[in-house]
Amino acid sequence: MRDSYPNRNRAKGFTLVELAVVVVVISLLLGALLIPLQTQIGQRNVSDTRQRLAQIHDALIAYAIAQGRFPCPASATGGGVESFAGGGTPANGNCLHFFDGYVPGTTLGLSNVDSQGYALDAWGLQQNRIRYAITNAIIGTTTPTFTQSNGMRTAGIQLLGTTYPYLSVCVSYLTIQPTACSTIAPPTNDPNALSRGDAVFVLVSLGKNAGTTSPGGPDEQANLAGTPVFVSKTASDQTANEFDDLVLWGSRYEVIGQLVSAGQLP
Repeated sequence: MRDSYPNRNRAKGFTLVELAVVVVVISLLLGALLIPLQTQIGQRNVSDTRQRLAQIHDALIAYAIAQGRFPCPASATGGGVESFAGGGTPANGNCLHFFDGYVPGTTLGLSNVDSQGYALDAWGLQQNRIRYAITNAIIGTTTPTFTQSNGMRTAGIQLLGTTYPYLSVCVSYLTIQPTACSTIAPPTNDPNALSRGDAVFVLVSLGKNAGTTSPGGPDEQANLAGTPVFVSKTASDQTANEFDDLVLWGSRYEVIGQLVSAGQLP
C-alpha cells in the first residue's frame, strides 16, 4: 500500500543540519549574555578593590596614630608582616623595601588576606597582592622619619609640611619622566602630576592583568620600578600602554591632619 504520509518519518526528529543551526544560535545567544556578565564581574572587582584600598589606607593611618609610625612594607618572602632591613627596628625605621614592598596584612590585622597574610585585591590571586610604598624621607631626624617610632613627632608639623620630596603620583610616565615628576617644589596646576613629591604612602593594585608576564606598558611598569614615582590614571587598553592599575595614596597634609586630630602631633 502506498504511504499517504510521505513526511511522516521526517517529522520524527531534526536533521543534522537543523541541529547544527540550533547549536550555532544557542552559542551566539550565550556569547551575547556572557560578555555583559564578564563586564559586570570586572566592574564589581574594580569597585571591591577600591573599597579594599580605602580600608588599607584607613588602617595605615590608624596604625600611625596608635604606634607613632607607619609600618614598613612587607617583603615578597617574609609573609604579611612588615620587613626591616638588616639592623632595622621600629626605633630607626630602616625598612627593607620602601618603594617595592607589599601591604603587611598581618601587621595591620586586615581580613582580606591570603594564607601568608598578604592583603589581596578583588581578583584574589597571589600576583594580586596589593603593593605598598612609604616615603624614606629624613626630616628633622637621622633615619627615615615616617617609619621610626615618634619620628613624625620629633620632626614637627612645620618641617613635615614644608619639606620635599616625598613620593610622587603622576598621570603619565610617558610625558613626565621620574626626574621631572620628582622635582622638589611641585608647580601649581600641573596637569602631569596628581601628587608631585607630596604623598607619604602609595597603594597599588595591579588589576586584572596582574598575572601577565610583564606589565602592560610604561605607565604600569612605573608602578613596579621600585622608585618613588607612581602613575595613576583612567583605565586604558591602548596598544603598548595598557593600564588597569588602581592607585590610592595618602598626602602629607592628610597625614598631618589625622595625626594632629588624634593628638600624635602637637
